[in-house]
Formats: sequence, structure tokens, C-alpha cells
Amino acid sequence: MWKGRFAEEQSDLLKQFSESVSFDWRLYRHDIRGSMAYSAALERAGILTADEREAIHAGLREIEAEIDRGEFSFRGELEDVHMNIEAELTRRIGKPGAKLHTGRSRNDQVAVDIRLYLRDAIAGIRNRVRALQRALVGLSGRHDDVVIPGYTHLQRAQPVYFAHHLLAYVEMLDRDAGRLADCAQRMNVLPLGSGAIAGSTIPIDREFLARELGFEGVTQNSMDAVSDRDFGCELLAALAICGMHLSRLSEDVILWASAEFGFIELSDRHTTGSSLMPQKKNPDIAELTRGKTGRLYGNLVSLLTVLKGLPMTYNRDMQEDKEPLFDSIDTIDLTLALYAEMIEAAKVNAPRAAEAVRDPLLLATDLADYLVRKGVPFREAHEIVGKLVGEAARTGTPLNELPPESFQQASIAFGDDVAQVFDIPTALAARKAPGAPSPVNVRARLEHWGKVLS
Repeated sequence: MWKGRFAEEQSDLLKQFSESVSFDWRLYRHDIRGSMAYSAALERAGILTADEREAIHAGLREIEAEIDRGEFSFRGELEDVHMNIEAELTRRIGKPGAKLHTGRSRNDQVAVDIRLYLRDAIAGIRNRVRALQRALVGLSGRHDDVVIPGYTHLQRAQPVYFAHHLLAYVEMLDRDAGRLADCAQRMNVLPLGSGAIAGSTIPIDREFLARELGFEGVTQNSMDAVSDRDFGCELLAALAICGMHLSRLSEDVILWASAEFGFIELSDRHTTGSSLMPQKKNPDIAELTRGKTGRLYGNLVSLLTVLKGLPMTYNRDMQEDKEPLFDSIDTIDLTLALYAEMIEAAKVNAPRAAEAVRDPLLLATDLADYLVRKGVPFREAHEIVGKLVGEAARTGTPLNELPPESFQQASIAFGDDVAQVFDIPTALAARKAPGAPSPVNVRARLEHWGKVLS
């Protein structure tokens, strides 16, 4: 492509070092789409005739069909997907193919290709996020009466509905979907027509190109257009945050599936065994998800590091943007799909959950609130209940089974109705504030998400 300037053949090692077609071949559909739109713009500019433009379109469609069927041979010596397609097009149709790159650089060509690719990828990932949300809402709805201990510091804290716990992840995933939508909107401006750095003397109608390719507008600075990869960083950050949410969910799933908790059982289809211990049923999907989050973080840091020291405008370092992007997209896409499948097939052990919430210490805060309603300042109430908890621990007596005199000695505010504090349904029904896990609130959120995700 630049043989006119160089007298010596390129080093074979350099060819191996600099090629990107081994991974950027997956941009082929978007490269072809961009070239078809660009050839139409060249026709409008008087560079191509209608017949030449049609020959280009026919040739590109033929090449795309061959790649789809796995019959196209990409050549490493042509470096990338762009030159592989252009060279083969020119071989097939001759002069019109050689005109296609008029006024265009690989700098703005790859910039539009990657935006087109990521725009489609984001739409697919958002669908995966919604599918996992639906799976979580479905599992919640099937067990909306199950109560489990809520935890802070991995210590039993207060009772919550199992559905309320799962719906927390539905909220997180909704923010992930929103970040992805924001990212797609910001990247949806057309860089094509910016040339290598300073546009072109060829009168390319960029607004026409934007309409043809579904962009909402065109970039306003040619130097920024070809060197911008903010959208890639933003996407990797959004995927890393999504991965963090999945990793947190994984930690809960791993704990809940253990014999010590036993709140859920994962299906045989979504677990593995041990090569040595025949009794094992391991939550490998959750564990691998937790592990793969590190890859998502690493890919973000990788691209940020590539970009941090680059002067204007395009530099070959930017070729290193694609593998982190492709890897994160592949990783999150499969993880979300598999996770939704696993959640849909999971079973809840309601009796085990009921056994766990019989722990009266889960309502120690409610006991303090009881005193507050009787006029005791909260800090005093906190100390009073703390002493009662200490007595229960020393004597090995459940908090709700301490003798009446223990309560009376702790505070004269305690009355005969103190036993009602330890009724779980009553305690949950009292949590009526927006966002709290009363049965009314939980059912309302299940209904809300059912409508949103339908």
C-alpha cells in the first residue's frame, strides 16, 4: 500500500509484529458497511460513477458472503482487515476498487469501524443484562415470601426478604444498562471523512455519511476524530463495573450454595464436581465470574495505559485498543448469558432460610426501636439492648427467651408486649419507608420490574 516510498522489502519479523488481521478480522462487516457508504459519498463527490459504485457494492457483498461462510483467506502480510478487503476488492473489480480509498485514511476508517462494531456490541450486551435482570426477578417472584438473614460484615444483621436481596442486584444491573446506553450515545458521532489528520480536499459529504451509517452527527475536529478512543475507555469502564456487580452476586451465590448457608441449590447443569472428592458440587460459574472480573479491570487499565502518553493524532500504539475491547465484550457477553441460565434453574431452600431467620438477634435493632417508641433516647436504648444481648450470650439463652425480669431490670420501659418485637412478619411489615423490605414494597418492586423488563 506504500511501496512507492520504500526501496526494500519489509522485514518478515516486522510483518509478524505489526499485523492485526488475526484479531481485527471481526470488524469485517462494519468495514464493508463503512466502505459501501463511503463509495456512495465518493459518487456524490464526482469521484466515482454510478457503475463504479455499484461494482464496489457488488464486490463487497460478495466478499462479505465469503467471510460469513468461512471461505475467505485473510493474509497477514496485508496487515489488517481493511487492507485485506480493499486488496481483494481491487483484484476482483480492478480500477473502481483502487479508487475507494480516495480521501480516506485507515485512521478515520478504523475509527468508524470500531464505533460501528461497539455500537452493535453494546446493544447485544444490554440485551444480556436485561435477560439476567429478568432471571433475577423471576427467581424473586417465585419465592417472594422467603425471608433470610441480611448481613453486614458477613455477620447476621437484620431479616430481609430473599427477593429484596436479589432485587438489589437488579438495581445494580439497571445502572449498568444505563451506563452502556450513555456510552453508546456519546460514541454515536461519525469520524469518517476526517482523513489521516486534516480532512481532505475531496468534497466528502460527511452529513450524508452520518445518515447512511446511523450516526447522530459528525465529529467537529479532524485531529480529535482520528485519535479519540475515549469511547473505548468508557465502555471498558462500564463493563468493569458490570463485572464487579456480577462478582459481588457471585460471592453471595457461593455462600448461599454452601452447606453452611444452604439457602439455594444450583442445578447439575451449572455446577461441576471434583476429580477426587465424589460428594462435591462446586459453583464454578460464580467462581469463574469472580475471577474473570480481574480481566475486565485489566483490559480497562491496558487501554488507559496505551493512550496516556500519545501525542496528537493517530499513533500505531492505538492498534492495541482492539484486543482489550474484544476480550471484555466476549467475556461479559458469555458471563451474562450463562449467569441468567444458572439463576433461572436455581432452587431456593425455604426451610433452611426459615431456620436461619429464627435467630432472635436479627431483631435486636427492632428491640432498641421498641424502647425509642417508649421515649428512651436511642443511644440509651442501644446500650440497654446490648447488655441484654450480652446476657443472652453468657447464659446461652436466646434473646427472646430471656426471663421477663431480665427485661424489667434492663429498663422499666419494657412492657408485656415486648414479645411481639420478635415476630418476623410484623417486623418486616413495619419497614414501610421507600426502599425498605416490607412485603408491600417488595411486591411493588417486583411488579415494577416485571413491567420494565417485559
